[in-house]
Amino acid sequence: MTASMRGKAKKCRGCARTTDMASLSDDTLRKILIQIQQTAVQSQRALSVTRQQVASKERERRILQLTMSEIGQTEDSVNVYKGVGKMFMLVPRSIMEKDLKSQERTLTDDINSLNKKVKYLEKQFNDAQSQLRDIFHSAPNQ
Repeated sequence: MTASMRGKAKKCRGCARTTDMASLSDDTLRKILIQIQQTAVQSQRALSVTRQQVASKERERRILQLTMSEIGQTEDSVNVYKGVGKMFMLVPRSIMEKDLKSQERTLTDDINSLNKKVKYLEKQFNDAQSQLRDIFHSAPNQ
């Protein structure tokens, strides 16, 4: 829904006068409502998926943090192995710690960007809901 369609008034296409929702044809009003409902449903679905992605990334980050703390508690003489496919390779401890920190930074960045996306989708969903409420609250007054 465009900014010109929000609220109770809408500008006619091709004319300078403003009309309220009561003067819109049933078909036009129905199309507007369907568009707003579709936006709300799509936002809600995307919001659900994005929240699941955030939870998954946070789980991965927590596992990395636990792994780093376990490696930090071991003695320097203990061998550290990295999983590569179906096998494990001996890796120097400093490289392993550097690699884990890099993965943690990447996950943190991903989580931050997904949280921004969640906020945007919540705003989009709330805007669509408020538009629907405004339309339905103005309908009985007509």
